[in-house]
Amino acid sequence: MTRFAFTIHAADGKARTGTIRMQRGEIRTPAFMPVGTAATVKAMKPEAVRATGADIILGNTYHLMLRPGAERVARLGGLHRFMNWQRPILTDSGGYQVMSLLSLRKITEEGVTFASHLDGSRHLLSPERSMEIQRLLGSDIVMAFDECPRADQPRDVIARSMEMSMRWARRSREAFDAGGHHADAAALFGIQQGALDEELRGESAQALTQIGFDGYAIGGLAVGEGQEAMFATLDFAAQQLPQDKPRYLMGVGKPDDLVGAVMRGVDMFDCVLPSRSGRNGQAFTWSGPLNLRNARHAEDNSPLDLRCQCPTCASYSRAYLHHLVKSGEMLGAMLMTEHNLWFYQALMQAMRDAISEGRFGTFSAQFRRDYLGEQGD
Repeated sequence: MTRFAFTIHAADGKARTGTIRMQRGEIRTPAFMPVGTAATVKAMKPEAVRATGADIILGNTYHLMLRPGAERVARLGGLHRFMNWQRPILTDSGGYQVMSLLSLRKITEEGVTFASHLDGSRHLLSPERSMEIQRLLGSDIVMAFDECPRADQPRDVIARSMEMSMRWARRSREAFDAGGHHADAAALFGIQQGALDEELRGESAQALTQIGFDGYAIGGLAVGEGQEAMFATLDFAAQQLPQDKPRYLMGVGKPDDLVGAVMRGVDMFDCVLPSRSGRNGQAFTWSGPLNLRNARHAEDNSPLDLRCQCPTCASYSRAYLHHLVKSGEMLGAMLMTEHNLWFYQALMQAMRDAISEGRFGTFSAQFRRDYLGEQGD
């Protein structure tokens, strides 16, 4: 069976649509990966996540290594069996979460020593340990271990960080390749760094390409720099990476972020936004986001979105969802999350169709008019 293969079926400008083939199934691109941080997409059963159209989900190395522990997951048959998701899983390297601990961690060339946010226990996360954890989990797409500095740091700080991440990328590659059977079934992605700097991003892309990866992620964006700066960086960053490999923009984003990034050549995304927003009473629709806490929905018998095919829109009114959200009922979080994940997958399918039919520019312009127009809250 195919370990990993990426085929581009059509392109429209820089936007492209294709298929990633792996042993556990195919991933249609552009792809959105729901985030299953702790071996669950919050408020959703795995079969309901699959019903939205998701081909792949994301698991979190940092959280799973601390609880329940990668070795325990391995003893129980691996992450797919543990959480009842039989399709591909991408695991992040743990680097981003560790970097966000700030006062709880110390960075050296070896890796990052940190204190668990759960119980204060000390751990070392290195490229080698990150590869080992992802192997124990049974990840299909493994991410290289990197450091993600804030974009507002001085250029020399960002440069040193990027250079260390590239040394860690090589160590990740070597440790992954030594992983025996797992390396014969899984893929390894490198992560481009360099913040908003074109030259540093170019150096990072060159270093990663020399090492050689199955796919390439764009890291260090969507960390507070704003959409305009992110798009300006993507204008050059995506094109610095190999044309024949998938490009994955980490941690993005809002629906209009996804459309703008696909226009700039990105193939894969992940974000907690559809599930987190759902739990907080926000629904994404083709006419823009809706705040279901707003009193104007209290007697509205219409669905969240007339164009939506999801089970929530088929059976429940805005008035009922408003009631559930205001009451803090668990069902509200479940129904809102389900709708948001269906919307995100419908958006990805609409983009794949538009690229295939050579009308992505028209689609993008119409989407922005509808989504960012006056109809939403």
